[in-house]
Amino acid sequence: MLISRTLVDAATAANLPTDDVLFVDCRFDLADAGKGDREYAAGHIVGAVRGDLDRDLADMATPSNGRGRHPLPEASAFSAWLSQAGWRPDLQVIAYDAAGGALAAARFWWLARLAGIDNVAVLDGGWAAWLEANYPVDAGTVRREATSVHVAFDEAGTVAADELAEGVASGRFLLLDARAAPRYRGDIEPLDPVAGHVPGARNHPFADNLDAHGRFQQPEVLRRDFNAMMGTHAAEDVVHMCGSGVTACHNLLAMEYAGLCGSRLYAPSWSGWVSDRSRGVALGEG
Repeated sequence: MLISRTLVDAATAANLPTDDVLFVDCRFDLADAGKGDREYAAGHIVGAVRGDLDRDLADMATPSNGRGRHPLPEASAFSAWLSQAGWRPDLQVIAYDAAGGALAAARFWWLARLAGIDNVAVLDGGWAAWLEANYPVDAGTVRREATSVHVAFDEAGTVAADELAEGVASGRFLLLDARAAPRYRGDIEPLDPVAGHVPGARNHPFADNLDAHGRFQQPEVLRRDFNAMMGTHAAEDVVHMCGSGVTACHNLLAMEYAGLCGSRLYAPSWSGWVSDRSRGVALGEG
């Protein structure tokens, strides 16, 4: 079943047949890594499985070696998670969180797309929208019948540091930084050892993708905003980054929702960039 490849509203999600949908609870708090698990245990969408950023959507078990604070998991590890979750190709997968899709539903969405899964979407408005509509919730851990899944990640969806540096310097790439403006400018840096941004990067905070109610802006609004930044660049020339390759996926999702498809991710992002102190650092508005 294919309902959406980008976003799905709570009403549509709530009315899908149980056997046709897989909900993934991706709630996460950078300041309290265990909070998402506790919140899931206390209450979640009926039938939802847990997809934790640190445990399931990143490789935190091996040294980063320049891969950033949330290194991408191996395809084999993501395959194992999909198997345990009982994923099947005919399921509509819907990821949700409590942060407008930023932590970490959009990361799950992007990983699934990188693995070749098309019928995956983010719940627009997330957990808050579900509760607001008084749709049913449950508590405790969900165990689904396991399946056998083997996926491979499409390396064309990511950009390495050397290619990024060359592409930005030559003007071939447009690099969009999803962090809030004070972090982009280098006014503050609460997480990484160096403040600032990659020289040549432009700032598009992921929060700009959302309206006052925590839902994504309409596609035409997003398209107008991204086109204004892109100028003569095509969507395929756009590379996204953030602090550790998580909230940048929100910009990837927003562009796809706006019909601007084909942009890529610099997964190590700022934390990976500054792990090599020989790389350039810019401060201010760019």
